[in-house]
Amino acid sequence: MHGERPPDRRDVRDDPVTVAVAGAEFGWGSSGKLSAVLTALRERSARPLRFIGLATGLGRPLLSRHGVEHWYDLPAEASAGDRADAVAKVVEAERIGAAVVVLDGPAAVALETAGVPTVFVDSLPFLWTEGDLPELPLEVSVYCAQQCVELPQECIGVLGSVRDLRWVEAVIGAPPEVQRPRRSRPEPFRRALVNLGGLRAPGLADWTRYPEIVLPAVLEALGAHGVREAHVAGNLPAELAERLRAAGHGGLGVTAGPLSHAEFLHRLADCDVLLTSPGLTTLLEAGSLAVPTVCLPPQNLSQIFNGRFHSSAVHGDVRTVWPPEVFAEDEALARRSQGEDAALRVIYDGIAAAAEPRNAPRNVTAVRESVLEALGRASSGAAWGGLAAQVGTRGAAQVADALLDVLDREPRPGPAGPTAPRTVQEGIDVHD
Repeated sequence: MHGERPPDRRDVRDDPVTVAVAGAEFGWGSSGKLSAVLTALRERSARPLRFIGLATGLGRPLLSRHGVEHWYDLPAEASAGDRADAVAKVVEAERIGAAVVVLDGPAAVALETAGVPTVFVDSLPFLWTEGDLPELPLEVSVYCAQQCVELPQECIGVLGSVRDLRWVEAVIGAPPEVQRPRRSRPEPFRRALVNLGGLRAPGLADWTRYPEIVLPAVLEALGAHGVREAHVAGNLPAELAERLRAAGHGGLGVTAGPLSHAEFLHRLADCDVLLTSPGLTTLLEAGSLAVPTVCLPPQNLSQIFNGRFHSSAVHGDVRTVWPPEVFAEDEALARRSQGEDAALRVIYDGIAAAAEPRNAPRNVTAVRESVLEALGRASSGAAWGGLAAQVGTRGAAQVADALLDVLDREPRPGPAGPTAPRTVQEGIDVHD
């Protein structure tokens, strides 16, 4: 384990260091991790830092409080060479001294190619097989793999190819002070937080299909269970969010809308139960607060693993799954040998078919019953902190230390000059 540095170890100098940040456009997990790392960097660096964002368009609202100076939209669906050229222009204009990248392998490779020492954060090391090797940045300056409950045999060889591998604990935001004391014994749930995350992902043609089935089922189940208040967080279609607010759900009061990372953590600390698509960052953050948690049906491949890991760690069957006619999880897992995209096709195609008008009513009913049963099991109690306890929660500080170590040993470019771009240049959109 890479040890933590004392926050005041480094010499104080006045000139800022420019750090590029980027995360995968796959839900909001990457942005949540970047939020936690940026907070840790500001706390631990004795030197001023300025942050420049690359891509990460979906997650920018979650990072709005972190003072990212401006964002660069990289060319969509560009070749590796075009992407590298675009990143190199940003690096030169902004005089970037280092970078931290979460799960976006091509961005990490492009930054290293441009001469920027890069810390890559892999929160899904249990997912990769030989078919994923072309997408992984094996030669980055530091490759931080997040500890996991179980590392399948096929992943060991993949990670053995990494040049500088460091295992870190869970990269999550620091939990806020709990506004209400956590219950010492099981009691009825009255206040729920429902979380669907960012929803979008590369290769997903219609990201509205999942919430169209899952949300009506969840809200009906919450009303039937006796919950009085529920907030639905996530990247919801505006029309669906309005429809949910207007509908009756058996006495359940519903609010809906996205939350910043800090707002989400505060809502999480104050709820009786969380119902979430099983993104790993969310499950770990809930575990750090010992919040009772029900896993909703998975949206993608990693969430199958996450839900299983969570139920095992908390010693409770608090996971809901899709009806077998939507897709079989074991079939999706078997396709991993062909790479993640092959497995995702099973999942995405199954969810799309499940939301078709002729199929949707029976699938909503099936998911509703599964959620209601899981709520009943969750209300009996479980070891809610189990997952966070198994993998630790200090990863954000450890990643920050890795980046500061890189800055300690690398020559640092000076601050950007007054000619740094503020307009569109050769395919790179800049946003202040």
